Amino acid sequence: MKRLLPILTLAAAAANAQCVMCFRTAAAQNMERARVMNIGIGIMLVPPVLILAGFLYLAYRRNTAYAEKETLPTRPP
Repeated sequence: MKRLLPILTLAAAAANAQCVMCFRTAAAQNMERARVMNIGIGIMLVPPVLILAGFLYLAYRRNTAYAEKETLPTRPP
């Protein structure tokens, strides 16, 4: 855990620099190119969102499966 905090801090700093570069590039372009750039960003966002949704669905499905096992009544012997 102690190693994770510095790595996340450096990653956030690098991501922040990239956002500034994209902002400056988009600001220097005309409206049509900025629209195309926004579409490209949206397209690049789709795979991570789908992967996250898949993990959340699997976690939900596994959670409900375990919840059903716990709520089943047991028959007396």
